[in-house]
Amino acid sequence: MSSLDQDQHLHPSCRDKTTVSSDSSDTCELAKPPLQGLKLASHAVLEKAQERGRLKCSKCGGSRMFFCYTCCSLLGVSLEEIPLIKLPVKIDIIKHPNETDGKSTAIHAKILAPSDVTIYTYPCIPDYEKEKVVLVFPGLEAVSVHEMMQCLRDMSDGRSHGFSDEPCTKRLKSDEVQGATHTAEDPKSGTPDETKGLESRLYPLQRVVFIDSTWNQTNKISTDERLQDLLRVELKTRKTCFWRRQKGKPDTYLATIEAIYYFLKDLHEHYLAQEYSGEYDNLLFFYSYLHSVVNKAKTDAGKC
Repeated sequence: MSSLDQDQHLHPSCRDKTTVSSDSSDTCELAKPPLQGLKLASHAVLEKAQERGRLKCSKCGGSRMFFCYTCCSLLGVSLEEIPLIKLPVKIDIIKHPNETDGKSTAIHAKILAPSDVTIYTYPCIPDYEKEKVVLVFPGLEAVSVHEMMQCLRDMSDGRSHGFSDEPCTKRLKSDEVQGATHTAEDPKSGTPDETKGLESRLYPLQRVVFIDSTWNQTNKISTDERLQDLLRVELKTRKTCFWRRQKGKPDTYLATIEAIYYFLKDLHEHYLAQEYSGEYDNLLFFYSYLHSVVNKAKTDAGKC
């Protein structure tokens, strides 16, 4: 499979400034713990599809396994056989134009949460309302997910009162809103009242932006003036499970699908006042399966 034998890129949305991997060649033991205990749909459908082998995409003609990363369509797997996830916020992914589609894990999010995820190819970037949108990307002014909502509220209040733009002051503890959320396998599920309640708990956040690129190519997108006014959020404590990390980079540089997953998990725990129970684990449906296949191959080859 092309997604197994090519180096996928890592998303730099998580950087712990005090923790750097001492051995960038470590590829097996590092990846195992974070993927344990996930509440995932059965991988049996992927196992059967892998046994059948690659199929030709009817749209672009490419030889693919599971899905066509160019056309964003399933191959050898039906829509009814994979989990579909409803996300609490909309996700925009800005993809670098020079990145090979087959190396990106962003496509996983689009296939598994089709109604909530949009992929744009740079320089295409939507116009954003800065007090309603955050960019998950490290930086000097980046805040944690825990601090994020209060910063957005401060920005929104400042705009409504005509205040000048000021950097957000980091809070030790953000205001948590009480209430429960719903989970759904079907993106269309959820009553109007549930949706309204979810929106009120996450107000004013409406959309989250991720950059899909290698670390060396992120600067062009992250410094684009259309993203400069967005509040930056940094995932400070997560480590990648990716099976081929970039040489010399810390293990806190996440793959795009990991960054989306961990952000949503933190969002759920901090702002929905409910213990996380695997609501977004299936975002790692494809990723966790590929991870297990790659590790097995390395073990069989005596590389682990």
